[in-house]
Amino acid sequence: MTDPISAVSVSDPAVSDPLVADLVPRILAGERRALARAITLVESGRADHRAQAAALLEALAGAGRQALRIGLSGTPGVGKSTFIEAFGLMLTGQGLKVAVLAVDPSSARSGGSILGDKTRMERLSRDPMAFIRPSPSQAQLGGVARRTREAVALCEAAGFDVVLIETVGVGQSETLVAEMTDLFILLMAPAGGDELQGVKRGIMEMADMILVNKADGDLKPAAMRTVSDYAGALRLLRKRSQDPEGFPKALPVSALEEQGLKSAWDEMSTLAAWRREHGHFDRRRAAQARHWFESEVREGLLARLHRDPVIRAKMDALGAAVARGEAAPAAAAAEMLAALGA
Repeated sequence: MTDPISAVSVSDPAVSDPLVADLVPRILAGERRALARAITLVESGRADHRAQAAALLEALAGAGRQALRIGLSGTPGVGKSTFIEAFGLMLTGQGLKVAVLAVDPSSARSGGSILGDKTRMERLSRDPMAFIRPSPSQAQLGGVARRTREAVALCEAAGFDVVLIETVGVGQSETLVAEMTDLFILLMAPAGGDELQGVKRGIMEMADMILVNKADGDLKPAAMRTVSDYAGALRLLRKRSQDPEGFPKALPVSALEEQGLKSAWDEMSTLAAWRREHGHFDRRRAAQARHWFESEVREGLLARLHRDPVIRAKMDALGAAVARGEAAPAAAAAEMLAALGA
């Protein structure tokens, strides 16, 4: 087997930048400090940093390393951080290297975020087999930071076996999570029928597995009923070609008592292995890569429009006219596109 480090040449034009040349071998060697610095680089909005980040990712792509990417979402208070810590410790106990990319809510006013995940996952943060990186969501839909997918690629290059992406809340925009992960897990709390009805169908259709947390103590009977309710709801959904018989499924877990975690992992591994064997895994990765390529093109075009002073002035003028009710949004957009020759 080819050594991933030797597969990347520091003489390659992509790594001519001194910072990139320094980070590439250190990331491939699994150095945490280098990985943290690289993630900071890809999260930066500065033009020079974006160029360095692109060169870094291009250079690391040759390593060919893959991790199992697992997206995790759930309503506030369901115990996502407690679950991730218990689940992560169970995985590291099996000899697996685990990276956690926890996207914290950003203030829409200041852009700041709490970034308290290392405080909430104190035991896991001290585990030498684990790496936790909190990132501000920067008001991105679904609580997924714009550069989260690049941070995932960096963690894979650093040799992590599993990458967990914790997102902010639950909503239709969680589609973004599914577009960068191999498995999408929905964590729910014991609930009654009214709460079940409040779960949007779109979220249910995206979920590969529903885990009902807090299945312990006085809540255990309610949790088991909730598992049964979700299992029934999942059976009503249209069968997906990417799933073997019996998936998606609902299972009870207790992060507090660390019960059901191994069973959940076994089911995730079974599903991932089946998808690999039947070609769904690679097709999904290819589709995701194309999706994010198109997303980058759109974002780049918008950024270029905002940098051009003449175009920006016309955008502002048309935007103001729409705000005053003097022009319809569709008509103003058509005028803007016509001015661009589109």
